[in-house]
This record gives sequence, structure tokens and C-alpha cells, in this order.
Amino acid sequence: MHLQPVLLDGGRVAVVEAFVPRAELSRGVDQAWLALSGVAVVLVLGSVLVADRLGARVVKAAAGLADGARKMGQGDLTTRVTPSGPPELLDAGGAFNRMADRIGQLVANEREILADLSHRLRTPLTALRLDSETLGQDPNANRVRQAVHALEREVNELIRAARRELDDPDGGRCDAAQVVHDRLVFWSALADDQQRLWNLRGTERRALVPLTRSDLAAAMDAVLGNVFRHTPEGVGFVVALFHQVDRVVIVIEDAGPGIDDLEAALRRGSSGAGSTGLGLDIARRAAESTGGALVVDRGPLGGTRVQLRLGLAEEPV
Repeated sequence: MHLQPVLLDGGRVAVVEAFVPRAELSRGVDQAWLALSGVAVVLVLGSVLVADRLGARVVKAAAGLADGARKMGQGDLTTRVTPSGPPELLDAGGAFNRMADRIGQLVANEREILADLSHRLRTPLTALRLDSETLGQDPNANRVRQAVHALEREVNELIRAARRELDDPDGGRCDAAQVVHDRLVFWSALADDQQRLWNLRGTERRALVPLTRSDLAAAMDAVLGNVFRHTPEGVGFVVALFHQVDRVVIVIEDAGPGIDDLEAALRRGSSGAGSTGLGLDIARRAAESTGGALVVDRGPLGGTRVQLRLGLAEEPV
């Protein structure tokens, strides 16, 4: 009950009495509190859900950028990201793709320059080395040969070191068929110059091996260089690639005089022709690094037959 005095005309005072039962005062309050609490819970849950979705979108976009950067850092220059998320991350994704395109272009240009350098230096060096072998056995001729071999080693090492970081786009794998074909194209100019008949077989189908392109190319160059170094001009050779169930076999065979002492030829640093004796050792280490082996014997053509038996690499997913 509530009493409220009210002043009337003539100085009179009236008292207004208002009475509300206690049950009426509390009727509906519990329901109102429940409704308000429910609305508050719904608003909190809704805001959390919206924040989670917005955060997940940002996190997913940032994770995509981080994954692309990680793959790029591991040498996968083909990686690209799908720009998503807020405008800032969209711009960052587009910038990343443009940067990756630019890096790929620069690396491709570097490879072309290095390939051209390799071709321009190795061909005259090979010719110079072959000419030095005809100078006789006097001390001056030996000094010339040693200087040519030293220069060739240094040039090969410089080119190999420069290409090591650039020539591994497949993460330690390469297509042996493509490498064999490319190296035969390189050596064919000198072979034609020396009137050597040559033949290439088996490179029509892809053969993925766990070697970098530069390492396999160095092994091929070492073996093919021996053909030109240790056989007379005009002697032909054959290069064949065989696909087997668990390995790839690259066979380089010539029609020259062959190797008299095969065991000595396979010893590191051993050579009976005045060379460094490291060529077959380079090829052997490359083959053994794949779980394979190097086999040297006499082939059907009558000369030396070198077999590079290479393990297979898993195809990229």
C-alpha cells in the first residue's frame, strides 16, 4: 500500500491511497528475467560464432600464405596461393603470387645463362684437352696437359656449385630420360665434329630417379667425357636407357679398345691415360646414392660398357 498526500483548493489536504497486492508486484518478473537472460545468451553465442567464423577465415588465409612461403623456402618455385580473407590478406596473396612468378622467371633466366656458360666453356675445353693429349710425353707437354685438366676441374666445379641451388626444382629428383637426352644433345656437336657415329635409345618415357639434375648430368658428362678422352676419333658409341621394375639402367657403350684393368679404373684417382681418374668415381657415387651401383665391363661393341644402375624415385603427388 502506498499513501500520497495531495494539496487541494482552500488549503485542504487529501490523502491518495494506492494498494497493489504483493502477488501482483512479482507477477511476470521471473519470466522477464528468463527472457532477458535468454536474449543475452543468444547474443553472446551469436557474437562468439561470428567472431569464430571471421577469425577462422583470417587464420585460413594466413595459414595458406605461410604454407606457400614454406614451400617456396624449400625450393618449390611452382607453389601459388589462392588469395582469400580480408582485403589486406587478399592483397598479400596477390603480391605473393606475383613475387613467385618473378622468382620463377629469374631462376629460369639464371638456368639459361648457366646452361649457356656450361656449353660455351666445356666444348672448347674438351677440344683443348683432346689436343693436349697429342703433344707427346715431354715435360712441357705434360705441364700443358696438367694445366688443361686443372682448368677443366675448376670450371666444372664452378658451374656445378652455381647450379647446385638452382637445378633442383623437384626436391632431389629428376627425369633421367630428359637428362640423358639433354647431355647427348650437348655432346653430339663434338661427336659430329670427330665423325663419331652415335645412337640414343630409351628416352621416350619418363624415368624419375632420386638424383638432382646437376648430379646426374655430372655423372653422364664424366662417363661420356671418358669416351671422347680414351678412344680415337671416329669411334662410335651408344647410349641407352632401360626401364626395369625397381630401377633405371643407363648404359654407355663404345666401340673403342676397352679398359685393360677394370679394377684399377674403378679406384678413385687411378688413371692410365694421364687424366684425373675421378670420372668413374663421380658416376659411381651418384649411382650408389640412389641405392644402385656402377658396373663397368666389356660390351658387345668390343669396347667399354658402363652401366649406371639407379634406384627409382616416388612420383610426386
